[in-house]
Amino acid sequence: MNDSENIRMRILIVEDNEAMSEGMAQVLVKCGHEVFRAAGGSQALALLEQRKIDLVISDYRLPGMDGLEFLQKSRSRWPELEFMMITAYGTIELAVNAMKAGAWDFIPKPFDKETLKLKVDRAADMIGQKRRARDLEEENRYLREEMADQFSSGAIIGKSAVMQDVFRMIDKVAGQDSTVFISGESGTGKELVARAIHAKSGRRDRPFIRLNCGALAEGVLESELFGHEKGSFTGAVRQKRGRFELAHIGTLFLDEIGDIPLSTQVKLLRVIQEKEFERVGGEETLHVDVRLIAATHRDLPALVKNGIFREDLYYRLHILPIRIPPLRERSGDIPVLAEHILRRLSRDTGKADVSLTRQAMDILESYPWPGNVREFENVLERAVVLCESKRIDGEDLQFLRQEAKGTDVAMSSLNLDAEVTALEIKIIRESMARARGVKARAAAMMGIKEGVLYYKLKKYGLLSEDEKA
Repeated sequence: MNDSENIRMRILIVEDNEAMSEGMAQVLVKCGHEVFRAAGGSQALALLEQRKIDLVISDYRLPGMDGLEFLQKSRSRWPELEFMMITAYGTIELAVNAMKAGAWDFIPKPFDKETLKLKVDRAADMIGQKRRARDLEEENRYLREEMADQFSSGAIIGKSAVMQDVFRMIDKVAGQDSTVFISGESGTGKELVARAIHAKSGRRDRPFIRLNCGALAEGVLESELFGHEKGSFTGAVRQKRGRFELAHIGTLFLDEIGDIPLSTQVKLLRVIQEKEFERVGGEETLHVDVRLIAATHRDLPALVKNGIFREDLYYRLHILPIRIPPLRERSGDIPVLAEHILRRLSRDTGKADVSLTRQAMDILESYPWPGNVREFENVLERAVVLCESKRIDGEDLQFLRQEAKGTDVAMSSLNLDAEVTALEIKIIRESMARARGVKARAAAMMGIKEGVLYYKLKKYGLLSEDEKA
């Protein structure tokens, strides 16, 4: 946020004296503010319903309802609204009552334009500070979510030739600002590649903001991308910055970009070309400097051919392409990948030095892994939690062999993974309910260690807010 002289506010003047209202408006417009006027409290309340106002400057003596009643009604409905009261001849009692009711400041009559400008400049400073604090809090919330949602392996692992090609491409594109297009099947680690590019770029100390475009409905997606103004739709109780704003001078990672609807594709194309946009329900044009990384598991050229994805947007995105190979194309990486994941799982579950027998490794290397690294990690986690010793053997992975014998390995494996997760969550919830929230008792019911249960509760977001803190 810039200094106060560059903060452009929306100011509502509530004054029934036409000449005075017009004079104040002229002064404030020359200072760069957008000004609205109302002759009384009822008209002002109606205007507040329609417009987002930063500051109200209201006379105390108004027709219908006085300024104090208007202040109380407006502050009860819009608590973030800042208010300045004009009081006649410096009446101290009125000024005190106004401040108690929530007014930030008051202006005693008579006053000149310099006094008005000074008061409004101070209000702009205060509003600017609140905006910065709010924006910082919102950015921190996003960053906290990002840290919590990172792909759990936390690093790109691979010694195979195909992965070495990926690493070389990361190094080549990281120093550029051009858009990177990452393609690969679900679970291959596209977000990890995006984070590696950001970490090696000149924007490494700036925000890395991500959004899964495939997980949101069209209206919600536009609000997440571009933000929205207060009152722009039902439930929009306050202004919200979108991911483009949060990623300013940083990197924005748009996952599953192939799922964006055509109407949103048009708006996204404009941001890429012009580097500007408006929030949903807003009129102010915002300019951003964002390095864009897009990813998808879908065949975008086929979507373009079928009219589902815009050709011009595809070419704007497909500048620096990186393909992430599926795990079945780099089975030689399985031993080193397993070692890395087991080391982390041993730490997180409290089972130290868990390892694989040769038979278990053979099973892992022969399985086709339709769910890629994500499925591989889930299988290892399941084996670590359920195995009776520190050595995972072939018996602990028999379910994989059974799956591999099926006629539709990919679909059955992916469905199994989802169903096992859902069943696991259900069992944990039922055990915690029966144990009345006592983790040691619930863990004993399930035959696992309390540390393992805590790990599961954290993984599935089942911890209470106090426990998260």
